Amino acid sequence: MATTSRLVMLRQTKVPAVLQSGERRAKRCCVHGEYARYLLTAFIRSLILDRFLKSAVSFTYRKFSMGQISQQGKVPDMAEVRNRLREIVGASTNWQDHQQVLAERASLSQYLAQSQDQLPAKRMKDSMIEAHLPLGSQPALREKYLNSHNSVRFGRILEDLDFLGVLICYSHTWNEELQRSPLSIVTALVDQIDMRQNIIFPDCDIKFTGHVTWVGKTSIEATMHMSQYQDGAYTDVLDATFVMVARDPENKRAAFVNPLKLEGPEEEAIFHQGEVNKTRRVELSTASLLKVAPTAEERTLVHNLFLNTLDTRRMSFRGRILPPNSVWMEDAKLKGLEICHPEERNIFNRIFGGFLMRKAYELGRANACAFAGCRPTVVAVDDILFRKPVEIGSLLLLSSQVCYTEGMYVQVRVHSEVLDPLTQQHNTTNVFHFTFRLEKDVPAVVPQSYGESMLYLDGKRHFDGTMRNHC
Repeated sequence: MATTSRLVMLRQTKVPAVLQSGERRAKRCCVHGEYARYLLTAFIRSLILDRFLKSAVSFTYRKFSMGQISQQGKVPDMAEVRNRLREIVGASTNWQDHQQVLAERASLSQYLAQSQDQLPAKRMKDSMIEAHLPLGSQPALREKYLNSHNSVRFGRILEDLDFLGVLICYSHTWNEELQRSPLSIVTALVDQIDMRQNIIFPDCDIKFTGHVTWVGKTSIEATMHMSQYQDGAYTDVLDATFVMVARDPENKRAAFVNPLKLEGPEEEAIFHQGEVNKTRRVELSTASLLKVAPTAEERTLVHNLFLNTLDTRRMSFRGRILPPNSVWMEDAKLKGLEICHPEERNIFNRIFGGFLMRKAYELGRANACAFAGCRPTVVAVDDILFRKPVEIGSLLLLSSQVCYTEGMYVQVRVHSEVLDPLTQQHNTTNVFHFTFRLEKDVPAVVPQSYGESMLYLDGKRHFDGTMRNHC
């Protein structure tokens, strides 16, 4: 029998304060045209949050419900979020049973829609979810999230965001007439994670909220916000945008998802921003340095970098010297290896995407720390594309590279590939991009080869994009 639980959104957004904050931030922007865009974004965000977070949101499920895992109206924590995901797809908690579970899920293909028109439209608030991470009230849980500097491990936060993003999408696509979802929803892309404050306190409770903001035929954009309770109020910590894709129960082909029913101009504006995000991603992919040559300005930059490394006394293109306060890019690397055990599997018995993000982030952060000689603070995470799933038993090879620096900032690129020990085949699975801020100015990285020059330009592109969002 279906049961219902109400999640009361406690946050009260003050629209004037949001607009004033957006205006102050916008006035500091150095890029022409960013002022109006920032005001519009702040206005839209304030309206939609004010509309959603003042109302109680209900979730109704068949056989399993939020009421079963959260008694007396208590907002669920992240452990309950993970448990609910397992119930939604019928995931096994025993690795030895995974083949049987996969065979059982294959029978759910009969419930897949043959077109998107067959599916009922869902509202944005149908997918609204709030979840807590009680670091302040549960010291035992705090140990899992604590690092050696007595702050929160950001890699663990990435894992939680991935779990929550998937659950948001399942809330959007849930069919009350079924006991299990026939969809396999997986993370396709981390579009952007922007930090709103530098410190995440280890002894203060954290709140996650999020909902679906854009829907295609087989893909869903989920936007999430993280805040932390301090001095009697919640303070914004980060905003995150994930893109998920729906597959059939065996994860072999794409599956249709419910369309989005827009209610009012505020939601239309948010949906339009999702369309803008999609267009931007297509444009960036088209202009990738793996596909097209650098721009004229970028070619000039690379040539000047090359000229700065020539030994003027030798009058030769072969003699290369390192400029002052610089490091060869070749010497700004760090590598790691992970064995993919069943412990790190997701609900579909492949390696959990959040685990991959955590390991890549921790290696990238260590790379930035070793390069600069001081502790880095993450500023942004962007453009993480999940190209291929990682199978249990694979060897995960991670390679981190400082590819661009400017002032106190370091742009780090982490390349992830898997090695099948039986076939000896290498396949790229992910490329991660992290922006860190250091406590002091850092040396410049200097490319020597053409390939390193392309890494330098790609890093600069990502860094410039991050700075435009944060100026």
